[in-house]
Amino acid sequence: MSTREAAIAALHGRLVTALAARNPAPTILRGETVPQRLPPGGLVILRDGETVEESAILSPLSYAIEHRAEVEVTVAGATPAARAALLDALLMDIAAATTADRTLGGAVEWAQPGAAEFEDVEFEGAAAARAARLPLTLFFTVAGSPLA
Repeated sequence: MSTREAAIAALHGRLVTALAARNPAPTILRGETVPQRLPPGGLVILRDGETVEESAILSPLSYAIEHRAEVEVTVAGATPAARAALLDALLMDIAAATTADRTLGGAVEWAQPGAAEFEDVEFEGAAAARAARLPLTLFFTVAGSPLA
């Protein structure tokens, strides 16, 4: 397993563990399409993202990698205030889970949540929903090749 894959898997595991205690718990997916219906606790989708920077370190050859994953959070609610409150609570839980152990159990050297982007979304035959995209930057070092 590559270091990048291990880092993203560790982030996914951290999200599953941290958000499982919520009642109702959100559905947490990785790299999936948005389902037709939103679950009552919300929907969290981890997108693998992309490497935004790789810097070579010589002797021995290794690479400092900055990889930006993205967490999409979508919630429904009867009122705009209810949607905003649930979305805010989920974003706070995600940030707390990430900052509680910035190494994600040793999978990365540092994990940094960024600022969320918000939007209102509509689902066919359903009430309005509120969504946010939260970038999570993962910093790690790999030996020999950026693909390692």
